[in-house]
Amino acid sequence: MALRDLLADTRPLANPHFRRLWTAQIITVIGAQLTVVAVPTQIYAITGSSAYVGLTGVFGLVPLVVFGLYGGALADHFDRRRVLMVTTVGLIVTSALFWVQAAMGLQDVWLLLWLFAVQQAFFAVNSPTRSAILPRLLPAGQLPAANALSTTVFQAGAIAGPLVGGALIPLLGYSWLYLVDTLTLLITLVAVIRLPPMPVVVEAVGSAVARAPGLRSVLEGFAYLRGRPVLLMSFVVDIVAMVFGMPRALFPEIAHLEFGGPQEGGLEFALLFAAIPAGAVLGGIFSGWLSRVERQGRAVLWCIAVWGFGITGFGVCVFLADGSAPVVLVLGLVCLAVAGAADVASSAIRGAILQTAAEDNLRGRLQGVFTVVVVGGPRVADVAHGGVAALAGAAVATTGGGVLVVLGVAVCALAAPTFLRYRVPPR
Repeated sequence: MALRDLLADTRPLANPHFRRLWTAQIITVIGAQLTVVAVPTQIYAITGSSAYVGLTGVFGLVPLVVFGLYGGALADHFDRRRVLMVTTVGLIVTSALFWVQAAMGLQDVWLLLWLFAVQQAFFAVNSPTRSAILPRLLPAGQLPAANALSTTVFQAGAIAGPLVGGALIPLLGYSWLYLVDTLTLLITLVAVIRLPPMPVVVEAVGSAVARAPGLRSVLEGFAYLRGRPVLLMSFVVDIVAMVFGMPRALFPEIAHLEFGGPQEGGLEFALLFAAIPAGAVLGGIFSGWLSRVERQGRAVLWCIAVWGFGITGFGVCVFLADGSAPVVLVLGLVCLAVAGAADVASSAIRGAILQTAAEDNLRGRLQGVFTVVVVGGPRVADVAHGGVAALAGAAVATTGGGVLVVLGVAVCALAAPTFLRYRVPPR
């Protein structure tokens, strides 16, 4: 296979609407990550308390879950272009308010937390809507490539944003970081405005556009999943991967106790946190093969199994670490990077399955569920890994979690042969 066949498939960028959205994302994701860094840093500077910083998890997760589900119902009821415009304006306004409070020198931690919650609510509606429009812009065969391109940009921002933000806060202060986020979002708004109208399309006889968005509309989305094992398993396998196999809550302890880093952070800590996103970026760069995958269900299971093996390998390195063996640290980082590359492939294919196997008038609600699973799984993992590590140690928690991912994938393959056999729909 030629190198050009392995490199990312850029055919989706030939579509002017997707190209504008993706190009805007490249710029916007850095600004968004600057805010992600600035908010907890400013809260800590005001309070000197990690407990207050920890509240960002609650103030961020609750609106993501609630409005992720409700936002999907909105996307299945209103014109999706209009929903994107409203939520993008909402994101711009909240970013501008972050800038105003910092420029005025306000020292109100609760104002920061509530602004953060409102921002996450707008994001929770925007994200499933944005994913739901892709099948209207691109042919089904290009959806894995489009998802991989978007995920690669996001993961690159997850690496660059904290590095840039951490360096700029002492030089420029918080207000400039919030201002950059505000201005970059204007580019996304222009791309959204230039989209064509996106009314919801009814594809199946007897089906209908979501009634007035509410709890009943959200429950209809879950009921739709119940009779469609392929779609249901696309969520289940991700929950298995994230809940059992995401040991990020243990990285501070592992960096300090196992790899000899300082207690307050340091290089080892930074490398552990950057390894999975770095692997995801590399996986996205070499994601050209995703567009040629026909047996998508099997490919997802293999990708998640590789994630599990990567986390297991990292756990073994934690067992072997003695605080002074850089080779073991390097091997552990490689294992995490391999896991990250597998995760970006799994995410791209699962997204394509969801976008092609679901009817258009239900895509918003299912993308809302997808958002909740993606956001909630790692947070459940933080609690689970922390608890197991407190009882049995970080090495056991990490290695055992990776093994459970591999076993869980095997169980999913046996329990849902329909998902294992799932192929790309005829074009």
